[in-house]
Amino acid sequence: MTATSSPQLGQIHALLAENGYEVSEPASDTLKIKQVESGVSVQAVLQGDIVFFSLVCTVVDRAAITPDLMSRMLAADNGISTSYFQIYQADNGNAAITLNNFCKLENLGPEDEDDILSCVHFLLVDVLSARRLLGSLQS
Repeated sequence: MTATSSPQLGQIHALLAENGYEVSEPASDTLKIKQVESGVSVQAVLQGDIVFFSLVCTVVDRAAITPDLMSRMLAADNGISTSYFQIYQADNGNAAITLNNFCKLENLGPEDEDDILSCVHFLLVDVLSARRLLGSLQS
């Protein structure tokens, strides 16, 4: 835990590290969570009692994101069961397509710990389907 991070963020950092993730704190409200085996990174941001998790799937030219692709991203049978897509404006006319999840913290007891670990796990599982779905895009 850094001197600028909250006690809650420090507890989340410790929980993830104890469960085999490489964790760093690039900002006072942010964790970078890396799955060591795959190298895939998830960013977590703590805002109040909500932890928002985000994983960048790809960054592409904005024009590559067609209505057909967006329809596939939103389809109920796209293979992504617990996470959701968002599209963010990036530099030079590009867009970042992210996979996201969140959880609301109560008291950082066992239920919250399970929710935190589940959110990270679900993102890491869902990104496999997301990358297949987005595979035709050039990053």
